[in-house]
Parts: sequence; structure tokens; C-alpha cells
Amino acid sequence: MNFTAEMIAGLISGEVVGDKSATVHTVSSIEDGKAGGLAYLSNPKYEQYLYTTQCSIVLVDKSFEPKQDVAATLIKVDNVGACVLQLLQMYQAMKPQKSGISPRASISEKATVGENCYIGDFAVIEAGAVVGDGAKIYPHCYVGDNVKVGEGTTLYPRVTIYEGCAVGSRCIIHAGAVIGADGFGFAPNAAGGFDKIPQLGNVIIEDDVEIGANTCIDRAKTDSTIIRRGVKLDNLIQIGHNVQIGENTVSSAQTGIAGTSKVGKNCFLAGQVGIADHITVGNFVKIGSQSGIDRDVPDGEVRFGSPALKGMGYYRSFAVFKELPDMARQLRALESKVAELTKSEE
Repeated sequence: MNFTAEMIAGLISGEVVGDKSATVHTVSSIEDGKAGGLAYLSNPKYEQYLYTTQCSIVLVDKSFEPKQDVAATLIKVDNVGACVLQLLQMYQAMKPQKSGISPRASISEKATVGENCYIGDFAVIEAGAVVGDGAKIYPHCYVGDNVKVGEGTTLYPRVTIYEGCAVGSRCIIHAGAVIGADGFGFAPNAAGGFDKIPQLGNVIIEDDVEIGANTCIDRAKTDSTIIRRGVKLDNLIQIGHNVQIGENTVSSAQTGIAGTSKVGKNCFLAGQVGIADHITVGNFVKIGSQSGIDRDVPDGEVRFGSPALKGMGYYRSFAVFKELPDMARQLRALESKVAELTKSEE
């Protein structure tokens, strides 16, 4: 699909500076863009690339004035970030949509599939499962007994949803994610081994949740593991049994949350955060990368480090930590001087 600068400017209420007939067919970074690409400049540190980019069209803020000649056509807008998001959403909506049910899919006669669904090759939908209108289930997905998949939800290839779990409407679950595998529960026995504790609960995922590739969300031992509305989870995240994550919380890759912990709403967990079991993290909490949370965190606080400290406390401690080698040398020198003085007084 080709779009002219004039068409794009009309869609986002922009002002064209340059060739109104310049066309693009793809979106590119400003550094590596080629002819036919649409790029944007929102961070001043990338301005240098504006003067060398081969992109045909670049979005810039209305206040921006170039310091050199620019070969690309510029479109000036009120808010570059918001306009880029708007264009990407429009482009996504215009892409051909998957439709139809493959004859190679295995759908139980006791399952219910709504209207206008897409179900790909070798997808399996078991007895009692309910798939809502407009859902997309890509090849090799597994939807277990009595699973509910809401309207407009997309399951990308090889997503596995174990029996009895529920996924809300307009969710996106990326390839390889596993919903509802057994929680990690074992009890020591008299023989020195371990007996498996049955995991009898399920997983409930509310509306508008996105779950990254190869993320695992364990079923509860009893009751439910719950992912509230609007949560966004990155790839390779582990959510333990009976965990609850509050609405609109976001987590980056490789985070691990141990069983029965609770994370509040509108939190941000950076990459590789670890949260111990039976911990409560309040609302609007921010946790830095590779932090280890071993105790409850009140609403609105910031944590860094392992074990995690309050934001400024961590930085003060880190400032001291960097000086420890010099301080150790100074301490040894002082000990030597004290020893010499003590010896001379004898």
C-alpha cells in the first residue's frame, strides 16, 4: 500500500514541507531508512540522521526547524509520538485479516465457536470450550476442555491454554505462551522425595491483556491466578500459582513472580525483576531492572537492587559500594599505622 505525503498529512492534521506527492509504503527508523520509508524524529539526539536519511517522508514537531538542507519531505505535526501511534494503528487495521476455519483444525462437537472466527491448521479446541465472536486462533494452538476465549482475542501459533482457564475479550497472547500449567507445588515425603500437590484452580485473564511469547502463567492450587484488565506482560515471564496482578500493570521480560504474591494496579516492573512468594506490592509501584523483592512494598514507592531498597536509598548505598575497594585500602593503611604506633609506645 502506497501513501502520499498529502494523504498522510490529511490523516494526522499535519503540514507538508516539501514534495506533497512523495510516497511511502513502509515504516522505517530514521537511521537506516530507505527510499519509500516513513520515519519520525521525536528525540533531538537523532537529528543528525535527518540530514542523511534516505527515507522519503519524516514526521517532525511543528516547532522543529532544520539546521541543514533535508532531502526528505517533512510533515510537521503537533505531537510526533501520538501521530506515529495513530498511523501504525491505521496501517495495522488495513492489513488483510485472517478468516475462516481450517478443515485441518480439530474442533470438538461439544465446543462452541462464535461468528467470524479464524481457526488455523492443526489448532485443537476441546469439549466445552467457548470461543467468542471474531477470535483468531492460529495454527497449532491448544484450547483445553471448558476454556473460554473472549471476543476479538488473538492466540498466536502454539499458544497452550489448559482446561478450565478463561481469557477475556480483545486479548493478545503471543506464540508459545502457556496458560494454566500446574503451579510448582511439592511436599516432602518420608522417603526423602517429594509428593506432587494437585493444582485444582485455574487462570483468569481479564479483558485487553497482552501476554508475550513463551510467557508462562501457572494455574492456582485452589481458586484462581488472576491477571486483571489491561495488564501487559513481555516475553519470557513466569507467573506463579495464585498470583494476582492488578489492572494496567506492565512488566518487561524475564520477570518472575512467585506463588501467592499480589502486584497492584498501574505498576511498572522492569526486566528480570524477581518477587518472592507471599509478597504484596502496592499500586503505582516502580521496580528497577534485576531488583529482588523480598518484602512488601507500599503504594507509590520505587525500588532498586537486590534485595531491593527505596530509590534514593539504593543510590546512596551504591555510591558507597563503589568506594569500598578504596575504603578497604585506606582501612588497611590505618590499621598498619595504628599497629606501628602501638608498637612504638611499647
